[in-house]
Amino acid sequence: MSDKKQLLHIEQAIIVEGRYDKIKLSQVTDAVVIETNGFGIYNDSDKRSLIRHYAQTTGIIILTDSDNAGQQIRGAVKSICGGGKVFNAYVPEVFGKEKRKSRPSKEGKLGVEGLEAGVIAKALMSAGVSVSERKSLEKVTMRDFILDGLSGGRDSRAAREKLLSALGLPKSLSAKALLDVINSSYTPAEYRELVNKLF
Repeated sequence: MSDKKQLLHIEQAIIVEGRYDKIKLSQVTDAVVIETNGFGIYNDSDKRSLIRHYAQTTGIIILTDSDNAGQQIRGAVKSICGGGKVFNAYVPEVFGKEKRKSRPSKEGKLGVEGLEAGVIAKALMSAGVSVSERKSLEKVTMRDFILDGLSGGRDSRAAREKLLSALGLPKSLSAKALLDVINSSYTPAEYRELVNKLF
């Protein structure tokens, strides 16, 4: 699974609890992965807006740990999404300790970060989403952003904020984060149509 050619292509954004979960997911898929920062999701309005955006466009997959905290975070993410497309991926309860930790978790269960890549891939494929092993090569690039005045220019920030506003996204997103959203939610043709309409 570590070979880039073998990564699963999943159109939905995957919501995980933390940074180490996100790192683990990079061994399994090329999908957009968003961290909740644990219970930090309750206080992060920008992150909630981003999750809501993905739920309304591509859909999201919630992949949290199998412990009580993971279930609470899963519930919080679901409540953010309203009527958006939400898929649930569940990892099995495996008892043990992550390598980077000195002690097991409170409930003694491995989190997403401690599981084998194959176990995570199986959980994702069981969530009811379409999974393929090839991703479209067509993408909007940072060069497109520069040519369209969304990056690298004097008025780029204002142009980006206009696009972010039109998409219902937090105005604080960087050019790179916006590019990730565009490539995971829109085709290059849809992006071009949107830019032509706005500018």
